[in-house]
Amino acid sequence: MRKGGTALQLYNVDTVKRNTLAQQVMEQIISLLFSGQLRPGDRLPPEMQLMEQLDVSRPVIREALSSLETLEVITRKPRGGTFVNEKVGSSPFRAMLAISINNLPAVIEARMTLELGLVTIAAEKITDSELAELAETIENIRKNDEDYGMYDKQFHRIIAYSAKNPIVEGMIESLLMAHEKTDSLIKVREPELTIQYHTEIYEALKKRDPIEAFQKMYNHLSYVRDKILSDHNKS
Repeated sequence: MRKGGTALQLYNVDTVKRNTLAQQVMEQIISLLFSGQLRPGDRLPPEMQLMEQLDVSRPVIREALSSLETLEVITRKPRGGTFVNEKVGSSPFRAMLAISINNLPAVIEARMTLELGLVTIAAEKITDSELAELAETIENIRKNDEDYGMYDKQFHRIIAYSAKNPIVEGMIESLLMAHEKTDSLIKVREPELTIQYHTEIYEALKKRDPIEAFQKMYNHLSYVRDKILSDHNKS
C-alpha cells in the first residue's frame, strides 16, 4: 500500500555484496525509484525487513538511509516510518547525485557543469540588489576567515538563483549539496584566495560580462577541483 499505508515490498532487488555496502544499498533504493517500484511519497520497509532482503547489517542500513536523508531523497519520521520525499519526482538530479555521491570526480564535474552555465546566464540577469548581496558575502568571508563555509555557499547560491531559470531551479539545491560534499574535503582553508576568486567573479558579473564571468568561475572551480582531487589522491 502506498502513501502512508503498509510499507512497500521490495520484491525485485538483489542481495548486496559485501563491499561498499552502504553505497550499494543506496543504489538499490535509487534504482527502485527509477524503475517505478518506488514512487515519491512511498513508505520504505522497516529496517529489519531491509536487512533481511538486502542481506546486510543494521549499521549498513542506517548509514545508507542517513546518506539518503542528507541528500533529501527520503524523510524519516519518528515512529512514523521512512518515506520517499515528494519532491524527488521533480528533481531526478538529486537521485543521480545520491547514486554518485562517492564518485568524487563526477560530483565535482557536475558542480562545474551547472555553475559555469548558471554564472553565464546570471551575468545577463543579476540585479543590483543581488550584486550587493554577493559583495556582502565576500566581506563576511573576510571577517570570518577561519570558518567561512556558510558564506562561500551563500555566494554560489545567490549566483545560481540570479539566473532566474525555473527549469534548472530544481537542480540548484542538489548543486549546493555537491558544493557541501566538495567543501567538506578541503583540508586547508585559504580565505585570501577565496576572496580573490569571488571578487573576480563579482566584478565580471557587475560588468554584465558573461564570457568573463564564465572564465573567472572556471578559474575558481578548476582550482578547487585540482586541490580536492590532489588531497583525495594522497589520502
